[in-house]
Amino acid sequence: MSVSTSSKTMTLAEYLTYDDGTDSRYELVDGVLVAMPPESKLNQRIASLLLIYFSQQGIPFYRLNIGAEMVTVGSRATTRWPDLLVFTEELATAFKGATRGTITLDMPPPQLVVEVVSPGNENRDRDYRYKRSEYAARGIAEYWIVDPHQEKVTILELVAGFYEERVFAGDEVLISPTFGQLTFTACKLLQGEM
Repeated sequence: MSVSTSSKTMTLAEYLTYDDGTDSRYELVDGVLVAMPPESKLNQRIASLLLIYFSQQGIPFYRLNIGAEMVTVGSRATTRWPDLLVFTEELATAFKGATRGTITLDMPPPQLVVEVVSPGNENRDRDYRYKRSEYAARGIAEYWIVDPHQEKVTILELVAGFYEERVFAGDEVLISPTFGQLTFTACKLLQGEM
């Protein structure tokens, strides 16, 4: 569960220079600083397995990222910490020169963003509703919502500015608009196995 740490609204510039002297991780959501809890072991395992899988499929390691922050488009400043990102070559080049691990609005969008849903309705709404519209507005071609709690994987493809979705569950083999048919099922991914 994320917790708002302040009612004061921050600008993106203020947020990008914010340092409270701790190792705490924050998102800026509509200009409000929100503390992020540590990821669950299952979420970490799923993101790591996908990173390994994409690497084995020939995506260069420098285009795969766990732990990068991304600025999204909205009426107020918002940043997100996706579980896994697959960069385009252009983004990898732009990110290489960055002084902070943040994908800013002047950089190209990632090719793929993966979010693993954490327990709780607030987290589900954040991944299924808010991030969906933010990522579409940012122009991210493909967005995966991996939901171990509802036992499904939703793969969204950006078409004419909106996401079209396909839901996979059980023994269905995942099919990606970008990466084609994958070599594992929804069930295996949701269990953190491949």
